[in-house]
Amino acid sequence: MLQAALARGTAGRRSVFEVFARRLPGGRRYGVVGGTGRLLDAIERFSFDDDALVFLEQQNVVDGATLAWLSDYRFSGDVWGYGEGETYFPNSPLLVVESTFAEAVVLETLALSVLNFDSAVATAASRMTTAAGARPCIEMGSRRTHEQAAVAAARAAYIAGFTTTSNLEAGRTYGVPTAGTSAHSFTLLHDTERDAFTAQVDSLGKGTTLLVDTYDVDEAVRLGVEIAGPELGAVRLDSGDLLSLATEVRALLDSLGARDTRIVVTSDLDEHAIAALAAAPVDAYGVGTRLVTGSGSPTAGMVYKLVAREDDDGTMVSVEKKSPDKISHGGRKFALRRRNRRGVAEAEVVGVGRQPVDDGNDRPLLIPLVRGGETIGREPLTSARERHERSRAELPPTALQLSRGEPAIPTRWEDRS
Repeated sequence: MLQAALARGTAGRRSVFEVFARRLPGGRRYGVVGGTGRLLDAIERFSFDDDALVFLEQQNVVDGATLAWLSDYRFSGDVWGYGEGETYFPNSPLLVVESTFAEAVVLETLALSVLNFDSAVATAASRMTTAAGARPCIEMGSRRTHEQAAVAAARAAYIAGFTTTSNLEAGRTYGVPTAGTSAHSFTLLHDTERDAFTAQVDSLGKGTTLLVDTYDVDEAVRLGVEIAGPELGAVRLDSGDLLSLATEVRALLDSLGARDTRIVVTSDLDEHAIAALAAAPVDAYGVGTRLVTGSGSPTAGMVYKLVAREDDDGTMVSVEKKSPDKISHGGRKFALRRRNRRGVAEAEVVGVGRQPVDDGNDRPLLIPLVRGGETIGREPLTSARERHERSRAELPPTALQLSRGEPAIPTRWEDRS
């Protein structure tokens, strides 16, 4: 596309691209924007080095004129977007990229790969933390996805309310708080369970978390309290009927005087399993596979579409796709969250070609992220986490239902006309 546009003389036309999702996957009632900070870093670094240019030339992917253009590539346009952690709905203009066609079109795969994965994980994480209520969730999915995706997933989960991650690289790179427990292999390494627990407590202190279901749970709990005393930090359950098992373990811990010892449960949890454990005496949830795979919806289904471009006389005109089931809405978009007098969200209002009219209690959604190629929207990860908490809190109660359903609020259009 770039090569043909350069040859035709249309590559320099001012263009507006937009990232949006036509629907929410899996019958979800809201989505969560994740990956904005990572995308800003990626756009800032995005260029074509000598190795990339040599490959493109050797494989005859593009011609010499296009190679020359790519060798000088640096994005110099403007970007607006929903703040990271923000909730969104079908057709929300999540990212608006305005630049030349050439500069903007090569960002498509980069933008979608980051936003689709991170938003899928953030959305799943939000549903899980909703189900968990005040009980903390620990991200433990690194062994169930690509090694780099694992770091991104830990970051996205933290934005949507997870308290810690077992991925130390996410802690080093993004400052996500880290925590973890021992594995069954550590117990199996030692001649006896007593030897394993003693080694762990001696090394890590009485506040450590002991994995108690390698052999017999009852015996392991008794042994752990015997070794660490009532100051034992936590026990982890990773198999079996977690509801009944947690109840039994809580009663046993209390009878042994370890009333402050917490119970952490793992074992292929998702938002539905977490909700089913609401009545159990569980103190924390460790979530892995289902989180990093979007809990059944591994992509957010976002697309990157041209919605406006300059014509021959320099006028900006709206453009849109007309294909059945994939219709898009042309024109530069603006958006706000319409709220009632109590501050509860009622609709996603999208203005085409102009800002929608604020009825007095609405909240603008698009914020500037890049201006003239310079990043201006970078923020601490804690800001995205706080934004998500506020945004989710203003949604109507139906948004927090885990069953399949319609989006919690409708999307309404306000055209320029």
